[in-house]
Amino acid sequence: MEEIHDKIEKFFEDYQTRFADGLAGQPDVDAIAGVFADFFVEASPVGVSGGKNDEGFKQAIPKGYDFYRSIGTTEMKINQLSIRDLDDFHYEAEAYWEAIYDKNGESQSIEFNVIYYLQHLNDRLKIFAYITGDEQKVLKEHGLI
Repeated sequence: MEEIHDKIEKFFEDYQTRFADGLAGQPDVDAIAGVFADFFVEASPVGVSGGKNDEGFKQAIPKGYDFYRSIGTTEMKINQLSIRDLDDFHYEAEAYWEAIYDKNGESQSIEFNVIYYLQHLNDRLKIFAYITGDEQKVLKEHGLI
């Protein structure tokens, strides 16, 4: 299992790099969409939703980065990653993120975690679901929106 854990760690290193590129105004939309399954599910305290990995999703990706830049997001980094095997094809990865914001010349940090569910088929990893907290609530509490 060590080999697949190495692949998952590399997967999230690349994901973090793509996020940085997006924050820099240069999102690789195809690469970002490529980490998600054809259909994926999000669960949070505000509910459960699903979406297709289609042209509509690809069009939303740059808008997401525009939003993050508009509230002063300068960096998103994974400080820790915990991986759990579910079976020979499915894995749970909990990423402990740190988001850095520049608000009126002052830097602030918000830590949060996201639990990702990945499928490994045909030597490719894809996110098919994730669980996150109430991001909008946290951003409001920190005065970012």
